[in-house]
Amino acid sequence: MLDAVFPLVRPLLHALDPETAHTLTLGSLARLPLRDPPADDPRLCVTVMSRAFPNPVGLAAGFDKGAQAPDALLGLGFGFVEVGGVVPRPQPGNPRPRVFRLPEDGAVINRFGLNSEGLAVVRARLEARRGRPGLVGVNIGANKEATDRLADYVACTRALAGLVDFITVNVSSPNTPGLRDLQGEAFLDDLLARVVAARDETGPGTAVLLKIAPDIGLDGLDAMTATARRRGVDALVVSNTTVARPASLRGAAKAETGGLSGRPLFSPATRLLAEAYLRVGTALPLIGVGGVDSAEAAWTKIRAGASLVQLYSALVYAGPGLVRDIKAGLVERMEREGLRSLAGVVGRDAAELAKSA
Repeated sequence: MLDAVFPLVRPLLHALDPETAHTLTLGSLARLPLRDPPADDPRLCVTVMSRAFPNPVGLAAGFDKGAQAPDALLGLGFGFVEVGGVVPRPQPGNPRPRVFRLPEDGAVINRFGLNSEGLAVVRARLEARRGRPGLVGVNIGANKEATDRLADYVACTRALAGLVDFITVNVSSPNTPGLRDLQGEAFLDDLLARVVAARDETGPGTAVLLKIAPDIGLDGLDAMTATARRRGVDALVVSNTTVARPASLRGAAKAETGGLSGRPLFSPATRLLAEAYLRVGTALPLIGVGGVDSAEAAWTKIRAGASLVQLYSALVYAGPGLVRDIKAGLVERMEREGLRSLAGVVGRDAAELAKSA
């Protein structure tokens, strides 16, 4: 039903400030009666991180920051949902306006600054859904004013491990000053060691993921992948939003500061994904994020090395029917190639895409 309604309400939503439109959309989803997700073609099932994902199409962090509606979002057909980012203490984030549509580019710029209701609120909501079906993860960060940012990540991990299927360590948001400094090798090594230890103490069944920025160089990628493997991280999320501004951008808001997401992010994020696969192979699963707005884009991410993909910005323009269309398109490609699973596609063209994506 939501698929049919979206073309009618999209002009109304896009007439509003983007953050207001998003708040209304999420609030409406949270109030809907829960429904079971549609059955997926079994060929879409992906088993990674000791979990069977019914399909590889996930919702990226940022849409449901406070874990208000993860089950309603699963009901739209996502194979998994990542809520957050969450930080220990409530913080308002940056002043509004702080999110901007670039419709000509199929893109969004945001500078939310990890606005969060805080760990206690998010934990209570996740505790309330304990035992429900569906794969849900949470993205964690550090408070802007924290004096010990590593301790913030540990606090989030201890509070949430065991309530979710995975915890994503976000050191790559461009909107919290100094956060990306934690991608440095020494900081990252200490951070991941502490987070994994906290997870092992409280919720050993919860996977730990690391989300990286698309703006790092290959030397930085070498260090991050090596550190992630050494510290027992379960998967890498490639990638977060970018601070770069391609010359091709046409939207009136292109000069706004913040992280750019959507279609312009596809090429650099896919190139980095392929480079990551060339470094880790099958030893560390990869989740491809950035510019996934069609079945073709998702298929390319998988060819570059992604076992799973995530999207968010494309929903602003295409609506929830996009999830169904991507899954149908993946099945069509598999039928065309006579494939019974996606496993044989993962990373098969990584070397080519690392050069040309």
